[in-house]
Amino acid sequence: MVYFFAVMALLLVAVILAAIYKPLGDYMYNVFTSDKDLFFEKWIYKIIGVDSKKGQTWKAYLRGVLGFSLLSVLVLYLLQRVQAWLPFSLGFDNVPGPLAFNTAASFVTNTNWQSYSPDVTLGYTVQFAGLAVQNFVSAAVGIAVAIALVRGFAWRKSETIGNFWVDLTRTTMRILMPISVVMGIILIALGVVQNFAGFVDVNTIAGGHQSIMQGPVASQEVIKELGTNGGGFFNANSSHPYENPNMWTNLIEILLMLCIPVALTRTFGRMVGNVKQGYALLGAMVILFTISFFAVVTAESFSNDAITTLTGGSLEGKENRFGIVWSGMFGTTSTSTSTGAVDSMHDSYTAIGGMMYMFNMMLGEVSPGGVGAGLYGILVMAVVAVFIAGLMVGRTPEYLGKKIGPREMKMASLYFLVMPIVVVAGVALSAAVPFAQASDSMNNGGNHGFSELVYAFTSAANNNGSAFAGFGADTPWFDTMLGLAVLLGRFLPIALVLALAGSLAKQDIVPVTSGTMKTDTRLFAGLLVFVIFIISALTFFPTLALGPLAEGLVA
Repeated sequence: MVYFFAVMALLLVAVILAAIYKPLGDYMYNVFTSDKDLFFEKWIYKIIGVDSKKGQTWKAYLRGVLGFSLLSVLVLYLLQRVQAWLPFSLGFDNVPGPLAFNTAASFVTNTNWQSYSPDVTLGYTVQFAGLAVQNFVSAAVGIAVAIALVRGFAWRKSETIGNFWVDLTRTTMRILMPISVVMGIILIALGVVQNFAGFVDVNTIAGGHQSIMQGPVASQEVIKELGTNGGGFFNANSSHPYENPNMWTNLIEILLMLCIPVALTRTFGRMVGNVKQGYALLGAMVILFTISFFAVVTAESFSNDAITTLTGGSLEGKENRFGIVWSGMFGTTSTSTSTGAVDSMHDSYTAIGGMMYMFNMMLGEVSPGGVGAGLYGILVMAVVAVFIAGLMVGRTPEYLGKKIGPREMKMASLYFLVMPIVVVAGVALSAAVPFAQASDSMNNGGNHGFSELVYAFTSAANNNGSAFAGFGADTPWFDTMLGLAVLLGRFLPIALVLALAGSLAKQDIVPVTSGTMKTDTRLFAGLLVFVIFIISALTFFPTLALGPLAEGLVA
């Protein structure tokens, strides 16, 4: 019966996304190919001194990304450090330096890792003027980079790949903000809190007393999911009834996380002149997502544990109003994108269920991935796939009419090496360096404690932001190391992607011949899934064997 409900849940989400796919994908295509600026955009360009008609080389585009992101880190860091003197501070103290750095780096990189409890640490001004703003612009940066790479495939003999400031402005003003306003109103109507009131005092069922924070929750909740950011207004994130009060809001939040990453494959197909190319990428994403979802449902529903069998599944850490299927759907969506939001506690999942969430991130979060990051990630993997296929048949590999030579393969190879190196190095240092004291941050020992540590660096390096809740990350060491991990995991791949875009844009389109490998077929989608899986499995299997796999065998 559980599989019946899982199939029905997957079909419901798939049908709604199918209805959204074409109109949203085509709309984003029009946004990024239009040569007209809206009146308020012209004022923005005038204020910041940008010529919207002038393209940028990949190096200039990268300087724009890095400069804007550096300024964002500094502003968000400053807001936290002076919080006590800001309006709506709720009496909270200034955020300590290491934690402020970690939070600023996290939100600017679209990670939203939170080493703190937001509802007892941050006032409303920092939440809406700092964190919510970064939810918009960090998501816009990811989409802008993805569109720049698509132009690299679509444009011929071009020295430029677009204009970062135009892409950033259009993404924020034409895509993210309109959807957020409409869906924010819907979330408010369905019970998500939106006000500037303080704390409300309540008497608990057990006869205790509790003060519960309120605040501008809905406006942050919608962009937290739409921009695949994930940082919760409350420590419990989307399992908190103020953020996610019922099944309807749960479904909407799942759809918000998926809609832009999925629809961007349509935008990609339109921009390269072949929508079937977008379908091939989407097919690979769907296969990976479906496998992960059913693996989680199976792991949580069937166990040799007697108590789990009697209760109908592993319900620890899950909200009764969502159950195993919809908790599994939310968790799979969150870790398959770069969102990191949770409506259940991943640390409480079975060893294999928790491993699947970890593995979703280890894949590079390309199923379908975060806004922008998922598209450029799977495009890099497609480059690797056609290179492997070219070696098998003895031909120079081509993708979308562009030759994949040594320069392109070097950048693609470095791209998928960055994240594993950051993860493995962070875990090794934290486990081996005496003053790091990783064991003090782990509430569990043995294999599960090791899994908590691996999950933390996997989440940080992939800009996800979710965590095994048993891991205490608010120490000077982990605030610094995880802060560095999110920065390296975000900007090194972006630099390589933009360099790849610049290299491809300079090329002309190679004519299609009888020997050209078709990349808009089900065969290529299957090859792409195989390449993604093999690269991730070979890289991380030893790590997983020491953590969740060993824990699962013991259980």
